[in-house]
Amino acid sequence: MWGFPRRRGIAPPRARGAAAMSVTGVAWSAGRVKERIGYAAWIAGVVQFFVVHGIVQSAWTQPYSWAHNNISDLGNALCALQREPEPRFVCSPEHGLMNGSFVVLGTLLAVGFVLTGPLWRRGAAAGTARVLSAAAGLGFVLVGLAPADTHENQHVLGALLIMGLGNTGLVAAGAAGLSKDLPGGLRRATGLLGAVALTALALFLSHHYLGLGMGGMERVAALPVLLWALVAGAYGLRPGPRPAPAPGRLTSG
Repeated sequence: MWGFPRRRGIAPPRARGAAAMSVTGVAWSAGRVKERIGYAAWIAGVVQFFVVHGIVQSAWTQPYSWAHNNISDLGNALCALQREPEPRFVCSPEHGLMNGSFVVLGTLLAVGFVLTGPLWRRGAAAGTARVLSAAAGLGFVLVGLAPADTHENQHVLGALLIMGLGNTGLVAAGAAGLSKDLPGGLRRATGLLGAVALTALALFLSHHYLGLGMGGMERVAALPVLLWALVAGAYGLRPGPRPAPAPGRLTSG
């Protein structure tokens, strides 16, 4: 019969092409799994943080205030009057749980930034934005390992990684870091969120709280990166068809 001659160990061209496409498809599917794990890591990290936040603050014998207490007060190891940046008595019985949550949050944020490659453009500018944003994850880990009242310098460094580098990363991501396949509104909102957080950081450090209180202004500076990770994670996990990859090109990061 007519057809390609069958040589031992050599597949016909059509079969070889189908095999190559099959391998490409499998690799692309594996990349999609990694990407979705990254998005899920962001969501899980942020959700557990707020759940633990609520549990730990409810253990205080005197009311914990989002306006007048720092987030870090929940992780303070000792019961004492704290005079800076504003006087307040801090006693957090479940500080170990809170510090563990900081470490889990930071780790999952970092995992997300490693695995969500298709969310980002290629090139130095996008790589810089991604690294700066990921610094927030390292900051949360450091904050959890170094409570403010026992390891102040390391704790402050962790906070600056979150509110300084992390928010700068959001600005850079919105400007030139995020993939052009994302909706323009999401990219612009990312940059705006980072700019608002950096402004709040400057106000917090200069003790200008604009009626929000010390804790309120700190949250405006520290929480945007978590809000962004939650939204980006939900967007990445949304149901619906995905575009097929171009032949020979993988979309995993």
